[in-house]
Amino acid sequence: MKRAWTLPILLVLCGAAGPALGGNTAAAAVLLVLFLLLAGAHSPLVFPRPVGALEAERRSAADGRPVVYWRPGCQYCLRLRVRLGRDAHRVHWVDIWRDPDGAAVVRAANQGDETVPTVVVAGRAHTNPDPAWVREQLTG
Repeated sequence: MKRAWTLPILLVLCGAAGPALGGNTAAAAVLLVLFLLLAGAHSPLVFPRPVGALEAERRSAADGRPVVYWRPGCQYCLRLRVRLGRDAHRVHWVDIWRDPDGAAVVRAANQGDETVPTVVVAGRAHTNPDPAWVREQLTG
């Protein structure tokens, strides 16, 4: 859990250090806002509430929706989340940093690497798929 918040906390601290560097207060305020936005984008708060791998697999078997294995701070996971937009809540999200079973699924699908996002649809794993393709899986 702590690891997921390391990057956002560092970004907030960097933004807060702006006024300490001296200079223009308006520029420091803009810098702080920029770093706060970056911290928010890289935090777990941007993603729907994650479930465990076993629960996600059970739900996927029942409703046929994809399971996305992700981790906070991953730019490709963020790209997938943003591109899915409102449809993101229709996918089962598994945070591999919180769930060891989810990390094991990702390693098994990627020859031992924890490459994310790994999307599982109908039992087949797809590593870093095109977000448009994932959206198509939701309509099918």
